[in-house]
Amino acid sequence: MGLIITLLIIWLVLSILGFIIEGLLWLAFIGLVLFAATVVWGWVKRRART
Repeated sequence: MGLIITLLIIWLVLSILGFIIEGLLWLAFIGLVLFAATVVWGWVKRRART
């Protein structure tokens, strides 16, 4: 669970940096996609445990 939370924080920071720095808008979109993928991955792993 710690790995998933760490990845979520990293993707969130990258997304925020991408939105703040004009030339890095592509980074924001990549960060958002990775954030969503990590959320889905964590949800599937959590659901498989129960």
